Amino acid sequence: MDFFSLGYILFVTVCLFLYYRVSKEYQWKILLLGNAFFYLVSGKWNIIFILTTSFSIYLGGIVIARISDRFKEEKKKLKLNRDEKKALKKKYQKYKRIVLYLLVVFNFGILSYMKYFHIVMGLNKGLVLPLGISFYTFQAVGYIIDVYGDKYPAERNFAKFILFISFFPQLIQGPINRYDKLEPQFSKEHAFDYENFKKSMLLILYGLMKKYAIANMLSDSISRVFDYEHTDASGALIVFGILMYSAQQYADFSGGIDVVLGVARLFDIEMMPNFRQPYFSVSLGDFWRRWHISLGAWMRDYVFYPFALTKTMQNFGKWCGKRFGKHFGRVLPAGIANILVFLIVGIWHGVSLHYVLWGLYNGVVIAISDLAQPLFDSISAKLNINTQSGKMHIFRIVRTFIIVNIGWYFDRIEDFGRCMRYMKKSFTQFEIRAFSEDLNDIILNPDVVKPIYVIGGMCISVIGIVAVFIISVLKEKEKDIYVLLTGRKHIFYEFAALFLLILIFSSFIFTTSTGGFLYANF
Repeated sequence: MDFFSLGYILFVTVCLFLYYRVSKEYQWKILLLGNAFFYLVSGKWNIIFILTTSFSIYLGGIVIARISDRFKEEKKKLKLNRDEKKALKKKYQKYKRIVLYLLVVFNFGILSYMKYFHIVMGLNKGLVLPLGISFYTFQAVGYIIDVYGDKYPAERNFAKFILFISFFPQLIQGPINRYDKLEPQFSKEHAFDYENFKKSMLLILYGLMKKYAIANMLSDSISRVFDYEHTDASGALIVFGILMYSAQQYADFSGGIDVVLGVARLFDIEMMPNFRQPYFSVSLGDFWRRWHISLGAWMRDYVFYPFALTKTMQNFGKWCGKRFGKHFGRVLPAGIANILVFLIVGIWHGVSLHYVLWGLYNGVVIAISDLAQPLFDSISAKLNINTQSGKMHIFRIVRTFIIVNIGWYFDRIEDFGRCMRYMKKSFTQFEIRAFSEDLNDIILNPDVVKPIYVIGGMCISVIGIVAVFIISVLKEKEKDIYVLLTGRKHIFYEFAALFLLILIFSSFIFTTSTGGFLYANF
């Protein structure tokens, strides 16, 4: 069901009515029934995959918990010295580790098979991915790693566990939630609150505006620039295409997440945020702490730190420190871990070369920037540059925006040869004078599309982008948009909601594409 479809609106409305009409002990059961219905409607075979992941991880959590209990019981019964306690702990830790590894391999094996089997077998067409398989697999694996690490006890109620895995708002495109943050919210009593309803609806409308009035309006124009070889296209048009893709990518993904968070908030459930004004970042590392936050946090906790803190990497860091200095000894292992993380993130998007290169590009740039930080500090000191000034802050934002957009070349242009040619043209054959002609020949070509649809769509997208920019500036200054719109001196809530609705419905007039959310494919 699409977020803006009548079916989805009716489904959420019925769920909300039942959710707030029943007593506390039944509210989570209404959500569970809603999840089951939503998933069955999305495809009856999908339920097999989510049940397989849920049951295997649930059962694994119980087994790990019992191993831990057995260790505590045995340690209590036996009179052991310190070395014997260590040996006993090591023995039981080994059993837990075996269970963990089996579960991680099994569940990521299913995900890998579904996503990459056709590539390994050289087939042209891949398998149809079960709805949300990437997101609920990462969420489930994160849970079992936390149970293994004794972060919280294993859930003994399978119904409550599958509620955590299958919570319907998150299935289409995340975020990747944590059990210890969601489970307490499912268990407590929720009363309907009109202010919460208004705030949630505004967030949903804002997300839909991003998707329909920005992302969808730019989609076809971007495709016409990058999905066909244009040997005579100027660098200016290519750069324009990348800037459009930059807006589309953000509007599509963050817009979908806004809808997800808004729908969850209607049920009084607060989920993990996934975006925090990423295009105001001052470094590439800062960008990835603001973009797809839940995936970044997952990679940090379950890949980056476990890898960077291994004995091998720690010894490597000490070796580097002795030969190249303390800074290299501290930063180099982290740099290698970052490259590994972004390689995995690239492969998660797909095993195509352009995704791998996109991941490596981000990992290598972050690693090099961390290694070169003392050099940057030294240059700034010699040139008497005030690194805390407003002008320097703006420079860093612009610099980061350029670095991020260079990465989007690898992400969007699937053919490596074309990607390199287009990137070279962007720097060596910008030719601003040829831009108007290229715009007419490629994007506004009347043989392909009616120019009025493209021009109208771009006008709507520009209005949407300006609105997003203003809201992002206010958020960056830590202003609460809802408070600004509903405060005593600012009665603009209805105007804002009407403005968003007008943009959304206006976009339907000019739309030439009805594609789904980009990240639903991952």
